[in-house]
Amino acid sequence: MASAYDWESGEGLLGIDDPAEWDAAFERGADHLGTAVIGLALNCSLEDASPRIVRAIRLPDRRQRAYAFTAMAHVARLHGELTPELYAVLLAEGPVGTAGDTIDDALHFVPFRDLPPWLRRRWVLVRVRNRLEGWWLRSADAVGGAWRALRRRRS
Repeated sequence: MASAYDWESGEGLLGIDDPAEWDAAFERGADHLGTAVIGLALNCSLEDASPRIVRAIRLPDRRQRAYAFTAMAHVARLHGELTPELYAVLLAEGPVGTAGDTIDDALHFVPFRDLPPWLRRRWVLVRVRNRLEGWWLRSADAVGGAWRALRRRRS
């Protein structure tokens, strides 16, 4: 039986829902594995998608690795949780680049009580930093407004 997915062009891979097909494509070194792992994240269970996302993050093509992080972000959005293996990948990558975007999605979509301790600390840091930045911007805006009003009054 022929595959319904075109691994050369990537056509239809966002609809992939068979982890065994992704595994076979990985073994033969097919193109567009990152795109396909997004399809698995969208169409399969967390348990089926997670090990494939971890494998896709180790692909040699930088673009395809970025797609694997996108798949991880979709998992966080859809399921409201990540597996310990996915958290380990995020911890190893750190909050830079595409991994940083995925960490931000995990902080937003995974309940605080379900986050690992290192990500809870990051959550607190982000919230405090955002609050302080908001206060700073509001006070700078108020000072700027007062300064403009004073200059108008003196003119």
